Amino acid sequence: MSAKREQKKEKQDSWKDFIYNPRTGEFLGRTAGSWGLILLFYLIFYGFLGGMFSLTMWVMLQTLDENVPRHQDRVASPGLVIRPHAVEITFNRSDPENYKHYIRQLHDLLQSYNDSIQERNELCMKVCQFKRSTLRQCSGLPDPSFGFKEGNPVIGLKPEGDPYINCTAKVTHNMQISHGAPVKQRKHVFPYYGRTNNLSLCSQPDYVQPLVAVKLLFTKEDYNIEQTVECKVEGSNLRNDDERDKFLGRVTFRVKVSE
Repeated sequence: MSAKREQKKEKQDSWKDFIYNPRTGEFLGRTAGSWGLILLFYLIFYGFLGGMFSLTMWVMLQTLDENVPRHQDRVASPGLVIRPHAVEITFNRSDPENYKHYIRQLHDLLQSYNDSIQERNELCMKVCQFKRSTLRQCSGLPDPSFGFKEGNPVIGLKPEGDPYINCTAKVTHNMQISHGAPVKQRKHVFPYYGRTNNLSLCSQPDYVQPLVAVKLLFTKEDYNIEQTVECKVEGSNLRNDDERDKFLGRVTFRVKVSE
């Protein structure tokens, strides 16, 4: 029993000495000088790595242009997004229940374009304002039904860029199309103000991408006839007539209005 007690005591003393040896002054097997050298080494090592990283980032930032991004993720031919979100828009203008879901989609789309919200943005200093009232008769402000009640529905188009938008009826040319906003968007409403000022966009949560709205002007002769409308983006070096990709630079939808 005595031998076992001595072995147990030796083990305890060994662990105590490993943690701190009062005879040699070692802590975890190293003296204070040894620990100091290790800490100095890692301080210099990681300081060097941090300096190299900072220098690399500084050199890379010097290659950025103040006004034009080096790499752009815009596709060669921008697409179009339409609202109401439907390829076929069919409704009876005499029945509000028949088209209220289309109106709700348009109101939801334009909610963030309300003048009261857009006025929070600095006028073309950091982010340009794009007010809902700019869409005039297509804004849903003078007519909350967006023309559906009259049988002249409004279609919202959100281009992925700043091209011209041209909408035409493919089957009949009797139906007129009225644009509620300039078909050409201004470039400065798609802000990129350099690597310094562009960071301030994070503080502009009310920025919205500009859009175009068109109003389809049906006549009585156009009722109960399915009308096919095609909207294209137009501009130099933009493709919108590729038969293999019918969604490249264009969108096609059908509208049928009944009384």
